[in-house]
Amino acid sequence: MSTNQSDNGSIKVAVITGGHFFDVPGFHAVFRDMPQVDSYIQLEANWAADIGQALDSYDVFLFYNMPRGLPEERTRPVLEKLGESGQGIFLLHHAILAYEQWPFWSDLVGISDRSFGYDHEQELSVQIADPAHPITQGIDPWQMVDETYSMASASEDSHLLLTTDHPRSMRVLGWTRQFRNARVFCFQSGHDNLTYVDHNFRKTILRGIQWCAGRI
Repeated sequence: MSTNQSDNGSIKVAVITGGHFFDVPGFHAVFRDMPQVDSYIQLEANWAADIGQALDSYDVFLFYNMPRGLPEERTRPVLEKLGESGQGIFLLHHAILAYEQWPFWSDLVGISDRSFGYDHEQELSVQIADPAHPITQGIDPWQMVDETYSMASASEDSHLLLTTDHPRSMRVLGWTRQFRNARVFCFQSGHDNLTYVDHNFRKTILRGIQWCAGRI
């Protein structure tokens, strides 16, 4: 992970977007509500180009991207270095679907077959699979409205944190992994402002960032 922490001790996070539309004010509000996090929301192309030479300074790379197919030639070498430095990796919502033709991203996510269906505005009951984990500790089961994905769940080498029994959803909503030298947290939730405003969703985002950065 990065040793170049922000001057105020906050966690420095690159929030990487692209390939999917989203509610910009609602999404930005999630991170503005986190004084512990110094977030830099940017398109994936800008992140990879790294004009400001900031890549090494981030504690966590939070992906909220969904490019299809395979990565572009100029982006791929940067993505292929993920996990080598130990900087945390957070894959949020549609980022688990990105680069569907690329085995590297499937290994990162921990799901080999990422074919999927989706349903908007579903009422979900979120269950806590591991209440002792730092991300989920103290969080009770909750209800929220979100887009669901019907697809395979994480493989056996992942640690399951959040689940649901919704008939139109994958069973596992949140899981952690080790990828090379990095902690990885995958969280299926987070389609739009119906979800962004949810208190437990925001708490899980913050805890996930903190865990990926090695702060909890």
